Amino acid sequence: MAKTQGKTTTLDRALRGTLLGLWAERLARAFWPFVTVALLLWAALAFGVQDVLPAAWAAGFALGGLAALLACLVWGAWRFPVPASADAARRLDQTLPGRPLTAMADEVAVGSEDAGTQALWAAHLARVSRILEQARAVPGDLRLARFDRFGLRYIAATAAAVAVLFAAPARVTDLGELAQLSGRAEAIALGPSWEAWVQPPDYTGRPSLYLNEVDRPTLQLPEGSLVTVRFYGQPGIMSVVESVSDRTDPDPTTMAQDFTIEASGRISVRGPAGRDWEITALSDAAPNVTLAGAPVRERGGLMRQDFTATDDYAVTGGQIRVALDLAEVDRRFGLAIAPEPRADLEFVLPLPASGARDQIEDAFIEDFSQHPWANLPVVLTMTVEDARGQTGQSAEAHVILPGRRFFDPMAAAVIELRRDLLWSPENATRSLQLMRAVSHRAESAFRSTEALARFMDTRDLLHASLTDGGLEAAARDDLAQKLWDLAILLEEGELADARARLERAQERLDEAMRNGADPSEIQELMDEMREAMRDYMQQLAEQPRERGEPQQGGERMEVTQDQIQQLMDRIQELMEEGRMDEAAELMAQLNALLENLQVAEGQGGDGPPMPGGEAMEGLGEALREQQDLADDTFGQLQEEFRDGGQGQGQPQPGQPGESEEQQGQGQQEGDDPQQQDGGSASDLADRQRDLAEALRQQQLQPLPGEGMPEGDAALEALEQAQRAMEDAAEALEQGDSGAALGRQADAMEAMREGLRAMNDAATQDQREQAQGDAASETGNGDGRDPLGRARNQGGEVGTEQNMLAENDVYERARDLLEELRRRSAELDRPEQELDYLRRLLDRF
Repeated sequence: MAKTQGKTTTLDRALRGTLLGLWAERLARAFWPFVTVALLLWAALAFGVQDVLPAAWAAGFALGGLAALLACLVWGAWRFPVPASADAARRLDQTLPGRPLTAMADEVAVGSEDAGTQALWAAHLARVSRILEQARAVPGDLRLARFDRFGLRYIAATAAAVAVLFAAPARVTDLGELAQLSGRAEAIALGPSWEAWVQPPDYTGRPSLYLNEVDRPTLQLPEGSLVTVRFYGQPGIMSVVESVSDRTDPDPTTMAQDFTIEASGRISVRGPAGRDWEITALSDAAPNVTLAGAPVRERGGLMRQDFTATDDYAVTGGQIRVALDLAEVDRRFGLAIAPEPRADLEFVLPLPASGARDQIEDAFIEDFSQHPWANLPVVLTMTVEDARGQTGQSAEAHVILPGRRFFDPMAAAVIELRRDLLWSPENATRSLQLMRAVSHRAESAFRSTEALARFMDTRDLLHASLTDGGLEAAARDDLAQKLWDLAILLEEGELADARARLERAQERLDEAMRNGADPSEIQELMDEMREAMRDYMQQLAEQPRERGEPQQGGERMEVTQDQIQQLMDRIQELMEEGRMDEAAELMAQLNALLENLQVAEGQGGDGPPMPGGEAMEGLGEALREQQDLADDTFGQLQEEFRDGGQGQGQPQPGQPGESEEQQGQGQQEGDDPQQQDGGSASDLADRQRDLAEALRQQQLQPLPGEGMPEGDAALEALEQAQRAMEDAAEALEQGDSGAALGRQADAMEAMREGLRAMNDAATQDQREQAQGDAASETGNGDGRDPLGRARNQGGEVGTEQNMLAENDVYERARDLLEELRRRSAELDRPEQELDYLRRLLDRF
């Protein structure tokens, strides 16, 4: 009995579960359109679609939504078959093997009285009963893909979820909104009505206002806000009166009106359910821009102009204008004539790419070095603009337009010639005359043959470019670029020798001090001088040699690079403070110090000379003689050009640049006229052959790095230089000074290559010799440091030398102490040195 009851309970539970599944399945298939439409309407109302649509449309939307819901509900009820218990039993029976529920309802049709048949039937029922004990509820089929082929139910579910997260679901329950929409639609249908909106400018970031829902009688709105008014119903009943815009004679009864708020005033909607508002217009101030001081010349001649721009909302753009201040220009020399008309320079101001733009502090940086107005008086004006189109302009600044300045005298002269050409094409003839005047004694004006050759080429190009119509713009721009490149070469140079670079840096710094350079220029020149000083000290350390005459008493000046750097720091500090006289005095002391500078590096002066040292000195002397010979050859070429090739460069009486007294002295002394400017062509050829023979003899001497790649390269370079000298001598004998000058330049370049290779070889020899000295333990000079102390060798601590056996140690100590006392008594020494000497005496 209990077993039968348990079986029945299991079967009933399975039937009830299957019945519930049928209800869910048929409800889903019948009412999924209703649920989909309901979710879509709910999401639309939650996002406030009733506020966006006009009144008539909103009422139509509400009515249409209700009609759709009703239609879906009726369709679902018509399609919904109410599931019965028999339907549940049928579905459950279909899922079980052998359809046990149907078997339980069957009866024996044949042989019901037969005992065997009865037994067989009982066994069948027992098997069916065991199957029913395992019966489980069949879930309903909720898959709707074949009914909703477009996935509308998923769209509705997503919209509802987004509305819950980001919208206002509580508004859906407010039926007053729909009632208001219905009332509005009814009002539209029954009589006149109105609507009004206010849209502030986008850059203000303020939201739109629906005036029908604004109960406040006063409003504060930004200038430029757009007011939209719409009337519905019979025309002429509703009207709007306003005093906030600049409209002239508007028709107040127009059904659709748009106007912009330009000033404070009143807006009145007159008619049924009319309203009034007092409007306070929030003014949009124009942007403002100010220049933060005068423009600054930065490193490399860049101009930097700091500025500040402000606006109550945002600055959207701006520009800077540069105009020539002709009234303030010093109208002399090449600037005396009227300038060529040029448009003012305009550049876009830099603005931040992101972030707020209501207050901007930035800098305008531009390079005007190559512009004709560089270092001339100009007028700077900045203009900024906001989103409304209002502009603000800074006060005019009368300043000098920063640009790169040149402190080499010849470079400055070339830049002035370039400025005159760009100032006006009428200066072309004057500039050509000046270039001819400079080329008269060109050997003393230019430091290198390359710069001289460029200057001559530019002069010839200017002469060839001059036509009856003047100088064309394209030719002028080409000449301006060549002159700029030449000035850069003259200013910076291509000097490989560290001493020459240092002298160039000192000269430029002296010129800057006399001309009152800017702090940025002082810093740039000081950096250049520091770099040249560092290279020079390194060169002295690698190739120790005495410079200048020894001081009285055989005293030798030894300074460190740190002391020189301190002196340069002091010079820079004085220049930045404006104490140029004191800075010039210290600069003179530094120059004197460098003239007498000696560096004790590595081994002492008594050690054996390095192999090839005499050859390197001889080669350097030969290079200087070749340079002098090239200068004389160039002078000969100038004389030939000036005299039309007659007389082999003989100077004419009264030649410019030579006084009558000098001419008379030359004639009284019996000088040969052909000796002017270095002699005749035959004399120059003889000097060139002698120099080639001297170079050949130097190649026979021991050279540094023999057998090494560096030594072989040096020997090959010297052979090339010798061949170039011989070719130059032949050209001089044939009277071809131009070809000779080219071959002489090739010879000098080959000699420089040889010197560099020999220097590398000598450095390698010194390195190998130093390694050999470190390995050896004998000898006085090789085993001591520059101060005369024994070097530590092999990592040992101590020495086997008898320190007490040398009596001269005490004598040397007394001599040093006496020397300290003597120097400390000389009060004309610098105060820092005296303080250092006193501290040494106090200690020892």
